[in-house]
Amino acid sequence: MSGGSRVDGRGGGRGTTRGGAAVWAFGMLTLLLGLPWVARGRLPEPLATHWAGERPDGSMSLTAAAAFPAAVWTVAVAAAAVARWRGGAQARAWAAAGLGFGGALLTGAQASIVSANLDRPSWQEARPVGAEVLLVVAASLAAGALAGWLARPEAPEPLAAADVDGPRLDLPEGQRAVWLSRAVNPWLGLLAAGAGAGTAGAALAGFAGLGGPAWATAAPLAVVALAGAGCSSVQARVTERGLDVAFGPFGKPSRHWDPEQIVSARAEHRTPAQVGGWGYRMSGPGTTVMLRAGECLVIRPRQGAEFAVSVDDAERGAALLNTVAARRSA
Repeated sequence: MSGGSRVDGRGGGRGTTRGGAAVWAFGMLTLLLGLPWVARGRLPEPLATHWAGERPDGSMSLTAAAAFPAAVWTVAVAAAAVARWRGGAQARAWAAAGLGFGGALLTGAQASIVSANLDRPSWQEARPVGAEVLLVVAASLAAGALAGWLARPEAPEPLAAADVDGPRLDLPEGQRAVWLSRAVNPWLGLLAAGAGAGTAGAALAGFAGLGGPAWATAAPLAVVALAGAGCSSVQARVTERGLDVAFGPFGKPSRHWDPEQIVSARAEHRTPAQVGGWGYRMSGPGTTVMLRAGECLVIRPRQGAEFAVSVDDAERGAALLNTVAARRSA
């Protein structure tokens, strides 16, 4: 190895990705079937489902208006499942992007149809659909891009570095190494996905004109979704610059320690009962990011309490961090 090496102890997040996709698929199906039926007392029978310019020129029964997009969505989900099963990492990312785009497009269109027909005496008198179409398309593109990014392929398997020798790595002088580890809590991920689907449903109901309570429901669900997503995964990285700990699927927020700020690092077994629960905990042992019981990377900074993060291969990460700190202080 001439330039450097990478030591990788990342935990897999595929289970959470599959679980989130399942929640998304079921949530979108529920919205497609449920939106017209929730508003059925305020909709004409049949209701307008197609427009020529500003005038409605096609209609469907309430049952057909709910069942047709649901059937299209079911076929799309099945096709995406086959692509994930038979294709590689890139196919999985494209399948996720397609589900994100298609789910947002179909549910947005369904909400627009319900809103246009709401409280109209007949489908011929449904109001025109205009600017909301552009909003639905923009939101669908954003949802597809986000889903594809979240399902992006993992980085290639890194080269192996030297084995841990006590508290430090035995690295030749001048050689650099990078240690990277990631942990995922699938239950918090599923909670975030479920709350996100609930937020989308409540927001679509409000968009369709089904009343203020829908928006009031969307707000707290959005908070739960964001908090769950932020606490569902964590990534720790040790480089020559020190330690970086990033939270959530976007790596934000994050914390950084320079090597000069760290007295020592070690691996230690901790449980939620010891630190006071799950997530970001501040208790007797200091601050702990607890996503799963077991091995944690623990640092003792020169100022403040200890910081620990529950990630795999913590012993090697601590050894590399001690090596980097020793080189800086030499």
